[in-house]
Amino acid sequence: MTSRKVQKDFMTLIMYIFGFLLLWEWLRPLEQLTDTSNIWVFLLFIFISLLLSFTGTPVLIGGFIKWIFIFAALYFLYIDKAFLQFEWVSIFFTDFFESFQSLIARDWSNLSNLFRSFLFFILLWLMTYLIQYWLINRKQLFIFFFMTLVYITVLDTFTSYEAGLAIVRTVISGFAVLGMLTFFRLLDKEGMARETNLSRKWMVPLVTMIVVSVGFGLAAPKAEPIWPDPVPYLTSYGKGSGEGTGVQRIGYGLDDSSLGGPFIGDNQVVFTVETESRHYWKVETKDVYTGKGWITSDSREVRQPFYFDKIPITSFLIGEGVEIVKESSTVNAMTNDSHIIYPLGLRKINAAPFYSFELEMVTEKIHSLEGDSPAPIKQYTLDYTVPRYSVTALKDASSDENIAGNDELISRYTQLPEDLPPRIQELAKEITDGKDSWFEKARELESYFSRSGFTYDQQDVAVPSEDEDYVDQFLFDTKRGYCDNFSTSMVVMARSIGIPARWVKGYTEGEYQGISESGNRQFEITNNNAHSWVEVFFPGIGWVPFEPTQGFTNSVQYNFDTASQSLDQQPAMEPEEVEKEKPELEENNEEEAASSESSFDTLFVPIKNFFAAYWKWAAMVIFVLAVLAFVIYRIRGRWLPYYLTWRFKWTRKDENFQKAYLLLLRELNRYGLHRKDGQTLRDYADYVDQFFSTREMGRLTARYEQLVYRGNLQKGSWKETKELWENLIKKTIA
Repeated sequence: MTSRKVQKDFMTLIMYIFGFLLLWEWLRPLEQLTDTSNIWVFLLFIFISLLLSFTGTPVLIGGFIKWIFIFAALYFLYIDKAFLQFEWVSIFFTDFFESFQSLIARDWSNLSNLFRSFLFFILLWLMTYLIQYWLINRKQLFIFFFMTLVYITVLDTFTSYEAGLAIVRTVISGFAVLGMLTFFRLLDKEGMARETNLSRKWMVPLVTMIVVSVGFGLAAPKAEPIWPDPVPYLTSYGKGSGEGTGVQRIGYGLDDSSLGGPFIGDNQVVFTVETESRHYWKVETKDVYTGKGWITSDSREVRQPFYFDKIPITSFLIGEGVEIVKESSTVNAMTNDSHIIYPLGLRKINAAPFYSFELEMVTEKIHSLEGDSPAPIKQYTLDYTVPRYSVTALKDASSDENIAGNDELISRYTQLPEDLPPRIQELAKEITDGKDSWFEKARELESYFSRSGFTYDQQDVAVPSEDEDYVDQFLFDTKRGYCDNFSTSMVVMARSIGIPARWVKGYTEGEYQGISESGNRQFEITNNNAHSWVEVFFPGIGWVPFEPTQGFTNSVQYNFDTASQSLDQQPAMEPEEVEKEKPELEENNEEEAASSESSFDTLFVPIKNFFAAYWKWAAMVIFVLAVLAFVIYRIRGRWLPYYLTWRFKWTRKDENFQKAYLLLLRELNRYGLHRKDGQTLRDYADYVDQFFSTREMGRLTARYEQLVYRGNLQKGSWKETKELWENLIKKTIA
């Protein structure tokens, strides 16, 4: 019996180690995704098998050792009988015989765990043999390396397994093995012996290439996914009406009676606008919540014709409670929809004279017609007023005297199904406990979602079963969804405590495209910008938008005009009290002056003596330090971004976001992107994104505004936005 002829040098050992690491990647997900335990036993078997192969152990001896290990491992894992009583032998044979019969009959469910583990050991035996064959005989491992990458990436896509680090480890191991095998093939081709000097010359650039490639891969900015996630297609395929709505394409639709289920993105442009300020674009509202979604309380065919400048919509009342600014926007439609998109406060529609309009009374949806037929308008201009709400008026609006006279409207917009789960109302009362006015309660409901562990997600979104309420499922079970979940939940909670609210559909402001020739800002709105939000009714004021969806911020302006007494106002003292205080104050001042003079002399004299003796050295040190400080300051554009990146790289505290954002503004100003006087953060973010051709500053600014205006952030926000911040900081390197 002779040993197998194998190379036993250091580089061969390294190849076997990397082969072991690649096999390990196949086992890592099993413990997380299956009920497999004691993975270390299988890893130990792989290690022993590769070690026997590396040492050149004869096949028969190596096979005997492996069989002994397999049966010892199975005994350790599944047999609880004493080893010397030999009862375990009959258990082994009985289990194997019954499982083998099930295997022949293809009855996979009746295979015992012991037999399954035995088959798994056999599979690992074959895998270790193939690794040895590919490494030593063929000197080619690309297929196995490629299959390992496919395996872990498929698991990452279709399961809960996170394969980020696994891909990095696999790339390092695979590149290392492929590089060494290429070196060995070249040596065999040229008939050269393996010399240490040659190996070193090959390994140094190989290691350098791997380190640099992996380093750049980890440090470089990561692009957003450009393909839609295929998982929702597969997981929802074949679902009927009893199981949910399946995957839907994002965008505006008419039927909202059955909400829930995943969405996929759609970049189709719906319209572009030239506008003076950014704001949401309305299409319609809905008023009846069914427990599964939204319907209308009256027929959509009930419509009112109107002229261009006679818009029969009153969003708010202009008066002491609402200040207004007049604006206009030009809309360029890219689809054939025969409805108008419009902002809050619409006053006039400017279009060709042969068009006419009708308003759906129940939804406030505006239809465009040419003659008597629906017709899309490719371009039209909207005149509207942008409101600024008085907080004082909003707080006073829910008083009893203001509510009187609005009974019909309040009854309509506080409708809820009779079988609404009572815990929804209990939660709404808990959230708004201690708040008196409708406005304060609405603000609490709006901000609740950003501080209570809710997650914005368009893919992994549940569909309520027949006996389950849509809002109840979201609030108490999943806490995961998109705008429909958030907005519907706020409307239902507001209605449950008597606050009139309605559900609004339309689009967000879209993506900023730059400045038009007319000086207005241009935005592009796609189906991805389809959105839903909330409007709450305040008597004497009108409808006020609220934005509960995680990660979104509307452009509602408030005038915080509540008066408050200055904190530094103190009661005046009587003349007799002033005279009484004077002697005591003068005496205390004299004592403090004497004490200060004594302390000053004690500190100043030693310093004076030191400079008298060493003033030349001191002057030289100060000069050198000044020059060094000047040089460091002059080249700060080269090192400061790296320092800021390092400073915030490892921190995960959300409160650091505000400090990091302000530092970013300072760096952008130093870089030359100066913020103009009176320029809002959003306008400045648009300017920065336009300069760098990104959208990162706008996303960061939206988070910062959420922190400033709402006073809180979703837990983990800094961790999510840190990459955007690092990318912008790095762009400021001079």
